[in-house]
Amino acid sequence: MSGVGKIVKKCLGDMSFNSGGGNINWYPGHMAAATRAINSRLKLADLVIEVRDSRIPLSSANQDLQPRLSSKRRVIALNKKDLANPNIMHKWVDYFDSCKQDCLPINAHSRSSVQKLLELVEVKLKEKIAKEPTLLVMVVGVPNVGKSALINCIHQIASSRFPAQEKKKRAKVGPLPGVTQDIAGFKIAQRPSIYVLDTPGVLVPTISDIETGLKLALAGSVKDSVVGEERIAQYLLAVLNTRQTPLHWRNVHNSTLKELQNETDDKHDYNIKDLLPKRRALPVASNVHYVEGVAKEVQSALYTTLSEFRGDLEDENDLEILIEKQFEALQRALKISNRANEARMMVSKKFLTLFRAGKLGPFILDDVPIVTSKS
Repeated sequence: MSGVGKIVKKCLGDMSFNSGGGNINWYPGHMAAATRAINSRLKLADLVIEVRDSRIPLSSANQDLQPRLSSKRRVIALNKKDLANPNIMHKWVDYFDSCKQDCLPINAHSRSSVQKLLELVEVKLKEKIAKEPTLLVMVVGVPNVGKSALINCIHQIASSRFPAQEKKKRAKVGPLPGVTQDIAGFKIAQRPSIYVLDTPGVLVPTISDIETGLKLALAGSVKDSVVGEERIAQYLLAVLNTRQTPLHWRNVHNSTLKELQNETDDKHDYNIKDLLPKRRALPVASNVHYVEGVAKEVQSALYTTLSEFRGDLEDENDLEILIEKQFEALQRALKISNRANEARMMVSKKFLTLFRAGKLGPFILDDVPIVTSKS
C-alpha cells in the first residue's frame, strides 16, 4: 500500500461513499431520478460530450455510465486544463488515443477552446449529418466538472452563428455541485438541426475506492461539508508530501525569506505605535497580489516542514506527524489565531481554496495507466 493509501486508512479512518449509509452519504435523492432520465435519453443521443476534470481524468468518470457511453459516439472533454499540469496533460491525450477514444483538453471559459471542441463534434457527426435532419448531442459528467459553463459557451457561439435564432435561457452556473438539477436543451444549429442537452451532474451510488472519492471531493464534485474540509486537506497534504511537491517550491521559499528580510532592513525607526496590534486590511486594488502573497507563504511553510522532515514518507506514523506539523505551519502562514474558534477548519478551508484556484500550481492527481501493447 502506498504512503497516501496508508495515511488515508490511518488518519482519515475507514470511510465508505455510498447511498445506503456508512460514514459518508454523498448520493442525494435527486441523483437517482437524474440517472434514470439520462439513461433514457442516451439511447436517443447521436453523440455524447463527456466532461471530466483534467486534474482527475479517470476519477471524474461516472463508472456506471461507462458501458452505455462506450457504445456511443463520444468525445471526452477534459475541462479545467488551465488547472492541470501541462507537462503531464499530453500523456493523458496519448493514453485516450491508445484506447481509441477521442479526447480534448479544454477550458470551458475560453471561446476558442470550446470552438475546437465543436469542430471535433462536427467531424464526429459528419456521417450522421448527411443522413439525419435532426441530431442530438448530450453533455454528461459528474458534478462541478464545468458542464454548465461549457453549455453557456456553446450557446454564445451558437447565438453568434445564428442571430435570428430564438433566444434561449442560459444554463445555470454555480460553484457548488448539483446546481443543474433538471435536463434542458436548446438548438445550436440548423440544417441539420442540432440540439444540445445539458444534464445534472450525477455520481455513482457507491465508490469502493476511498482515494477516488477523496479526489472527487478535493476537485469539488462533492460538497465539502459531506466529507469534511479537514479530511480533504489531510488527503491533499498526504499527496503533496508523498510526491515531494513542496521541495520544488524552494525558489518560492527563498524569495519569501528575501522579502521578509527587506521589510526588516527598511524599518529603522520605531515608536509606541509599532507595538500596537494592527488590523490587516485587504487591499482593494491588489487582491490578486494579496492572494499570490498568501499562496507563497503557504508554499514556503510546506517547503520548510518537508525539507526539515527526517522521517520516512512511506511510514504512515511519520507521515501523520509531518501532516500535524504542517497544519501548525499553515495556521501561522495563513495568520489564523491559535485562539480562533475552529482554527483547524479555517486552515483547511483556505488551504483548499488556494489549491482549487490553482494558486499552488497546476496538478493532475490521477496516474496515467500503463498500456501494454498487444502483439
